[in-house]
Amino acid sequence: QVILVESGGGSVQAGGSLRLSCAASGKSYDYSWYCMGWFRQAPMKEREGVAWINSDGSIRYGDSLKGRSTISRDNAKKTLYLQMNSLNPEDTAMYYCAAFRSNLCYSLSFQLSGQGTQVTVSS
Repeated sequence: QVILVESGGGSVQAGGSLRLSCAASGKSYDYSWYCMGWFRQAPMKEREGVAWINSDGSIRYGDSLKGRSTISRDNAKKTLYLQMNSLNPEDTAMYYCAAFRSNLCYSLSFQLSGQGTQVTVSS
């Protein structure tokens, strides 16, 4: 069984930064084959794709944090990261990491997601 566990969320003031991590575990899981990504969901709002990094290293950002975030992955550690800067209250949401089949990268059609980590930005 494959499990994704996010960490690094928390409360921060507007203008601050956070670095989220997502560790994957599980046997027979070739992490490097998968597109990995982050999405977020705030109460009463639709799910938003934040960023994706495919198995070949190609990257795409959603509009919400474009220019203010950097996604990266360490295949040896099976860990995904999201550095977020210049946060504002509109970024308050639960942030989830997810694994996608490569042909569904850059979408919200994930194969597996974690339980999420809460990010709260105060003004």
